[in-house]
Amino acid sequence: MSPQPSHPPRPSRPSPSLPPPHVLVLGGTTEARELAAELTARPGVRVTTSLAGRVARPGAVAGEVRVGGFGGARGLADWLRDQRVTALIDATHPFAGTITANAARAATATGLPLVVLRRPGWQPGPGDRWHPVPSLEAAADLLPRLGQRVLLTTGRLGLAAFAHLTRLHFAVRSVEPPEPPMPPHTRVLLARGPFGVADETALLREHRIDVLVTKDSGGPATSAKLTAARGLGLPVVVVSRPPLPEGVSAVPDVAGVLERLESL
Repeated sequence: MSPQPSHPPRPSRPSPSLPPPHVLVLGGTTEARELAAELTARPGVRVTTSLAGRVARPGAVAGEVRVGGFGGARGLADWLRDQRVTALIDATHPFAGTITANAARAATATGLPLVVLRRPGWQPGPGDRWHPVPSLEAAADLLPRLGQRVLLTTGRLGLAAFAHLTRLHFAVRSVEPPEPPMPPHTRVLLARGPFGVADETALLREHRIDVLVTKDSGGPATSAKLTAARGLGLPVVVVSRPPLPEGVSAVPDVAGVLERLESL
């Protein structure tokens, strides 16, 4: 039998290169900025941070940045598909309940993993006179029974809940000018944390504050007001956080997010 002619081996086709991991971070918090910096430092990872655009001068963020809404859960899901996102991180403010709900629905629609980052809430200590309430409206209902001069630190949105309290005097602290309607006796204090205990104590005394209202934002940047209120024996109305969507859990810090991502 004559030997069969040999054929040169066919060149192998190069396998298509996979796109790099693309992480979308829903941001606007200190933790979101820290997370973006950690992720962008990793070779081959694309990071996009989405900001709502409510603050005129947000802090610098590593990686790509987009500003503005998505158009609800469906718009977010479309963006995730179009941009070939591989993981979704919700690192928004603990009170951004609508964004978190949309993120959960979009993750379900696209089959993407969702990690929610929430800094732990504050806890009362000895000497605190806290009054937990479920909403801004409930805080407004309680205020007349607690004091007449209010330091309101719940942000620039939602002042309409207090607009009917015409006999109370408010000092409203926020990063950006608040939106009307607001109580008739209101003094706006534009400031950005972090704040120190001595400064917060001086502020409470200067404005003769006899009751403080805050959201349970957690974190050290604005917790000094609670220590100052405790030292002066003032009552504090604390608005509780909205619950997470059903089936969604949260991690407390950036390290928890990174651990969750590595396990995917």
